[in-house]
Amino acid sequence: MANSDLSMVLPRVLIVSRRTLRKNKFVDFVGEYHLDLIVSYGAVPIIVPRVSGVHTLLQSFEPIHGVLLCEGEDIDPSHYDAELSGFSSEELQEIGKLHASDTAIDKEKDSIELRLAKLCLERNIPYLGICRGSQVLNVACGGTLYQDVEKELEKECPDQNQRVTHMNYDDYDGHRHVVKVVENTPLHQWFRDSLDDEKMEMRVNSYHHQGVKRLAQRFVPMAFAPDGLIEGFYDPDAYNPEEGKFIMGLQFHPERMRQLDSDDFEYPGCAYAYQEFVKAVRAYEKKLSQSECVPKAPKLNHELEMKRKSLLRSFSVAKNMYSRRGSISSKESELEVGAEFLEANTALSLQQEKRLKQMGATVRNASAYMEQLKMGEERERVARAIIGKMSIEQISELMSFYRIMTQICSDSLEKKITDPAS
Repeated sequence: MANSDLSMVLPRVLIVSRRTLRKNKFVDFVGEYHLDLIVSYGAVPIIVPRVSGVHTLLQSFEPIHGVLLCEGEDIDPSHYDAELSGFSSEELQEIGKLHASDTAIDKEKDSIELRLAKLCLERNIPYLGICRGSQVLNVACGGTLYQDVEKELEKECPDQNQRVTHMNYDDYDGHRHVVKVVENTPLHQWFRDSLDDEKMEMRVNSYHHQGVKRLAQRFVPMAFAPDGLIEGFYDPDAYNPEEGKFIMGLQFHPERMRQLDSDDFEYPGCAYAYQEFVKAVRAYEKKLSQSECVPKAPKLNHELEMKRKSLLRSFSVAKNMYSRRGSISSKESELEVGAEFLEANTALSLQQEKRLKQMGATVRNASAYMEQLKMGEERERVARAIIGKMSIEQISELMSFYRIMTQICSDSLEKKITDPAS
């Protein structure tokens, strides 16, 4: 995408930050490769901070045109059925020591990301999950995870030749293992030119000790490790980037599969996950903006246009009188047009009713509306006359009394709103 095109308003992709400790202070961060790829293909990343309470404020990040969830700590096992792992407390402690940076569960991040994943599933918002993000997607749909891939798959995969090292701390960025790509999947399309037609294999990076155990029913696998672990999946019913559909999870990190001492990708297909994701984001944003467009009003002939203007003038006068408490006598003729309209239209739509209320037409019977205005003016006149005769002390006491009453009313109203049964 040309740099000049970036001056336009771009669709928004939400990315949740990860928290780390730096100089005794928590710092939120997101891997720059993710941000760079999102921007380069024509969207703008919006970082959702991992701070307390943000999971209740996600509506403040609207509009959401896409969600990219990536690396992070283990998901709290309470979100899925972890009892079947059968680990003893000693084994869990051993796993915790070996993977200390990942096993420190972050419940706030879990809450934020699971809510975002479910929101995407509800609205068909494009979603790309990388590593932990793929696990979040599976759990959000009712799937489960291995609490520790290598320990659990050792029991299921007795063949030493099929066992896979999924986390290598000694060769963190350089470690790769083979995956077998499933034919006729998006992953197959992206890496087609790099795959052997018979073996359908490629080598991917690996930074995880957990992974998909039971894949949620709506998803289809796209790749498997030799030990049987699912390395990628998608929803075939929600995949069409040109139409704004994209729901996918990848256990590996295509954005980090770079050639040694270079920013060039190991496979040309590595960039396609982000390219196709952003394509879906842009299509979704376009579709959303079109659905929100207000249709133009039909063109009226001269007679109807004159009636429309008279009606508009009538409600404009009513609005001004209502807000300013102005004189009524000189405006009665202009109010008659609005009065006739309100009395004739006994069945207004909610949209019409809301609009009329905004313009000051708070009742359908215009004569009753005018009587209210007159009564309000009379009450104001009497009140001014009475208060004008009061002393400073009396007025001060009256003000103090009404302040107390205002606070009591406010407290009572808030209580009734929050607890209608009270």
